[in-house]
Amino acid sequence: MGKPITTIAKEELTQEQVKMQKLDRLVDNISMHSDGLKQTMELLQELHESGIMEIVVSLLRAKEKVAKIAIDQMVRPPVTNIINNAMTAAGALSDMEPDTTEKLVKSLSNGIKKAEVGLKSGEKVGVFDLLKVLKDPDINRSLVFGLNLLKGMGEGLKE
Repeated sequence: MGKPITTIAKEELTQEQVKMQKLDRLVDNISMHSDGLKQTMELLQELHESGIMEIVVSLLRAKEKVAKIAIDQMVRPPVTNIINNAMTAAGALSDMEPDTTEKLVKSLSNGIKKAEVGLKSGEKVGVFDLLKVLKDPDINRSLVFGLNLLKGMGEGLKE
């Protein structure tokens, strides 16, 4: 019977062999992705020629200064007001039914188109014309909507 194996000889690669293996793997990767690498190199060249690469490199080198300037700009009252207003508007829109919002926006768009046509016509409106148009169901519907809108706004402003 043979003698049992008590040690395993691990083949140690020399530094040169390790470098050659890494180079072989790199060459394999380059050949597998040659089209993408070519396009990437063309993109980098275009960025370099246009001066954008220099800007990006400068921004990266000055990243702490740029970040400080960006933060200083973002905490200015006008910017925080915009953010707060956007959040408030988003909250208000989330309370509204999407169908109602869509109907309101379409109606507003249609009203603006009609108003433009009326503005271009140069018609004058008298007191009797106002009384007549109150009988128009579309105008009456808008007035009722507007009056209810004003009523709701007034109730909300009271709080």
